[in-house]
Amino acid sequence: MKKLVADRTSLIDASGIRKVFALAGELKDPVNFSIGQPDFDVPEPLKQEAIKAIEAGLNRYSQTAGEKDLMDKIAAQAAAEFGWQKPAVLVASGVSGGLLLAFLALVNPGDEVIIPDPYFVIYKHVVNLLGGKCVFIDSYPDFRLPVDKIARAITDRTKMIILNSPSNPTGIVYSPAEIEALAKVAAKKDVLVLTDEIYEQFSYDGPATSIAKHYENVLVMRGFSKSYAMTGWRLAYVAAPASLRPVIEEMTKIQQYTFVCAPTPFQRAAVAALDYDVRDLVKDYVHKRDLVYDGLKDKFELAKPQGAFYAFVKAPNGSGTEFVKRAIRNNVLVIPGNVFSEKDTHFRISFATSDEKIQQGVGILCSLA
Repeated sequence: MKKLVADRTSLIDASGIRKVFALAGELKDPVNFSIGQPDFDVPEPLKQEAIKAIEAGLNRYSQTAGEKDLMDKIAAQAAAEFGWQKPAVLVASGVSGGLLLAFLALVNPGDEVIIPDPYFVIYKHVVNLLGGKCVFIDSYPDFRLPVDKIARAITDRTKMIILNSPSNPTGIVYSPAEIEALAKVAAKKDVLVLTDEIYEQFSYDGPATSIAKHYENVLVMRGFSKSYAMTGWRLAYVAAPASLRPVIEEMTKIQQYTFVCAPTPFQRAAVAALDYDVRDLVKDYVHKRDLVYDGLKDKFELAKPQGAFYAFVKAPNGSGTEFVKRAIRNNVLVIPGNVFSEKDTHFRISFATSDEKIQQGVGILCSLA
């Protein structure tokens, strides 16, 4: 029989996460530190907006780029925040969908994409699928933005630099000085920056700085999944200055032939979400962060998370994978660091769970150290 599966599928390795769930299959009521989604529900007023849209019959396709009311509101907020005139906007099916559209529109075979390591998993695999080359920039041990290393890595083949702050998996938020320094490097070399700001509202020690405030050759990706617990609604947006409108138009064209559009009734709810204050919900995560950090810091090496809801913890025996196996055998689900990195020295904790589960899981992990 002929080979059916395309060769490109071999460029995606899901084995790290698969092993975790294979090991976890028989666990009873585990401490689940693996899931990257909030433990609160969509706020009730936003649910009602979606319900009203569904009952009003707004269940058909929207325009490919998004509902006009939502796009206008996103554009107005981007103009106010970044000082852009007439921003270009695309409503996407999640930030992951936006990332896929951006990579499809921008990356040619052989193009280099600079990615600080550790990184969100999708970056590496989609770049590889498209024949691009990932240029990983080591940010260990403290995971600060390695601006000098990035500057040295830029070549004539560099297509873009990827920025993710607040970060998945490290929980690090880059400082204003680091962001400004990278903006100067990117401007000097005229390199596009793609900034993934899905956790932008989960910043615990002050607002997260967007590079879009300092540099115009940038695609900004933000979403509704984390801040409003809409992970299953698959809704996000891409914003860019008018100079990058041709890129947004190409992404929109690709969306027409892939996702078609983002879910229409949820776009109506997103209009209201852009005005919804989630600060009280985020405050709970400051407490959860402290429970994790204070509980682990005497037994493990870890950088204190400043945003998102993750901690990236050094494994005490040198192998993240081996420590994860031990943790799972003791009823704690964590993810090996090599899912998010070219190294296998750490493991990722998501503290998006109850305080009781955090205390239980931290106790077990400390006993294993």
